[in-house]
Amino acid sequence: MFTTDQYELVDFGDGRKLERFGAYLLDRPAPVVEDVPRGDPACWTKADARYERTRGEKGVWRTDPSLPDTWSVQHGSARFELKRTNFGHVGLFPEQAAVWDWVDRQVKRANRPLNVLNLFAYTGGSTLTAAGAGARVVHVDAARNVVGWARRSAALSGLAEAPIRWITEDAAKFVAREVRRGNGYDAVILDPPSYGHGPKGEVWKLADHFVPLLENCGQLTQGRRAFFLLTCHTPGFGPPELEACLADALFGHCQGGVQAGKLWLKTSDGRRMPAGAYARWPG
Repeated sequence: MFTTDQYELVDFGDGRKLERFGAYLLDRPAPVVEDVPRGDPACWTKADARYERTRGEKGVWRTDPSLPDTWSVQHGSARFELKRTNFGHVGLFPEQAAVWDWVDRQVKRANRPLNVLNLFAYTGGSTLTAAGAGARVVHVDAARNVVGWARRSAALSGLAEAPIRWITEDAAKFVAREVRRGNGYDAVILDPPSYGHGPKGEVWKLADHFVPLLENCGQLTQGRRAFFLLTCHTPGFGPPELEACLADALFGHCQGGVQAGKLWLKTSDGRRMPAGAYARWPG
């Protein structure tokens, strides 16, 4: 997990979350806690920036003038460049820190060089973790600017020359092409969105494309699989659904040692905010 000087969930409730990223306190939407009361209403007045949606998924930041355009935080050996986006993101999903810790352990305990495929890789938390632990990584994301962002974080982390292939591509198309080429990987990491577009306008819908992608990923790792990690933030895809989908894709049945659970963020006083789900093998 993050040390509290790098990241802290300070409070949440009434459809929002108050988080500290490094030295800066950010107030952002969190629909999952719409019906939850805030724990400490007074602390929200200290926010350095507040994000408000204006239309659709976009919005505006109300920001203290002293807040820099970019800054960074660190988790383990990985350092992440942060910045405010029009979608209210900052380039980091802190609930993934527990996931990165697990990836680090899997790479190190393999006792052999691993080829890792990271799909929907965003700004590269899992990529930096796996590469920092000694793996060769193929990093795939559909957004060219986000791949560039991940590369800057790699440089901040001392991984500019690490064996990472940076690919701007639709994840499903890339995986299908790798299957046709007969290529293989020792591990796959993926965090698919509910809905999205590839670099050439390809439409991704989790409900339609998720299972075929998982099946192809299972084929890519068959006979050499060291680990497999799936995370998801889509309503209706909780731990039981992810566990069943992953076990079926990897083993053809609902067995095989797949483990699933919920992702959480926790305040210092122990309040937990739900933040998605995971399924992984081995458990």
